[in-house]
Amino acid sequence: MQTSNFNDRPKYTPAMITSLKPDEVFVFGSNLQGQHLGGAARVAYKSFGAEWGNGVGLQGQSYAIPTMQGGVDTIKPYTDEFILFAKEHPELLFYVTPIGCGIAGFTEEEIAPLFKHAVGMSNIRLPESFVKLIDGNLS
Repeated sequence: MQTSNFNDRPKYTPAMITSLKPDEVFVFGSNLQGQHLGGAARVAYKSFGAEWGNGVGLQGQSYAIPTMQGGVDTIKPYTDEFILFAKEHPELLFYVTPIGCGIAGFTEEEIAPLFKHAVGMSNIRLPESFVKLIDGNLS
């Protein structure tokens, strides 16, 4: 398994992602049914290999985290699973979009803490706003 420190890549998830390098993955919020109709899910489906009907996990150069099935407590198991997956795949760089903060209707203050264990991982990039919220909550 090849690993990389990805020091030559952005420190945070870019606001707009239109292309990926072969070792990069677009992480987006989905619904359990895998109906990627809008927001980042539509981008993942149209551009990065998300599979229609698949609402969870790695698909092409995208990774789906369900956000439409209930409260924040129902999202946490999926974010935990994602962080474990990223630890097991250090050869890939994951760009986490602000999952759940669009169509699903959650706030960044609700979602960002779900990624506190991803801060400092060399192969996960979070939105800058998530990192600021997490760092503020950890101080």
